[in-house]
Amino acid sequence: MSASREHFSSRIGFILAAAGSAVGIGNLVGFPVNAAKNGGGAFLVLYALFVFLICLPVMIAEMAVGRKTAKEPVGAYKSLSGNSSLWGALGF
Repeated sequence: MSASREHFSSRIGFILAAAGSAVGIGNLVGFPVNAAKNGGGAFLVLYALFVFLICLPVMIAEMAVGRKTAKEPVGAYKSLSGNSSLWGALGF
């Protein structure tokens, strides 16, 4: 089974996607470090709890929907809901 995979159409697209990913990861790691330095250690427990209980399942669900439909968010939600405009708006 050799399914064709999509590729970036240009080098600049890849560079911008990589930079965006690096900025996002930097914020995810940098925020708790700055909070701990300024006396927010107790807050970090709640922060980690919310990341694992809310953010991680939502990210996994979003990736699963994207892989299942192979469409953009609006098209993916419309496809899964039987072309419902309400779910398409939710995807937006």
